[in-house]
Amino acid sequence: HVQGWVSNRCLRVLAPSSVASGSLAPKSLLPFAKVNRLRGGAGGLRAETGVAPPEDPSGDTIFGKIIRGEIPCDKVYEDEKVLAFKDISPTAPVHLLVIPKVKISQLSKTKEELGDGQDTKELLGHLMMVAAQLGKEHCPQGCRYVINDGKEGCQSVYHLHCHVIGGKQLGWPPGV
Repeated sequence: HVQGWVSNRCLRVLAPSSVASGSLAPKSLLPFAKVNRLRGGAGGLRAETGVAPPEDPSGDTIFGKIIRGEIPCDKVYEDEKVLAFKDISPTAPVHLLVIPKVKISQLSKTKEELGDGQDTKELLGHLMMVAAQLGKEHCPQGCRYVINDGKEGCQSVYHLHCHVIGGKQLGWPPGV
């Protein structure tokens, strides 16, 4: 994703490597309207690429900083296991991220990072149940749940997260 924040009608765009590492080093400053056109606005066409996984998958990310309260978010749900908040670069009218408070770098690495015990399965199940609950509440006509995994899966933050995307008619096929 293009990660950034809006300031005086401009979007400060973060370098993908800085987003993955959790640093907030800006890559460029572009007029918000131009970035919105490049990304397709709320739900338009986008050209995205993922970033390579970090050498140390246990390293901190921007999501770790959000969980600890070091970076603010527009929170929509929180319990002892997960946090959900609005995406700062939405692709649709509703675009939420649901993240586990325990760091898992990628869904495909869950077993090697946390094991495949009952606690891990309960955490992943809880993550999906919360995503489903939020989808039902925020997108009563339907939504899409997305988990990006690895560079070719367009993962940009190496902390497992489930996108809840909706609030409009979505196209098919997604992201091909």
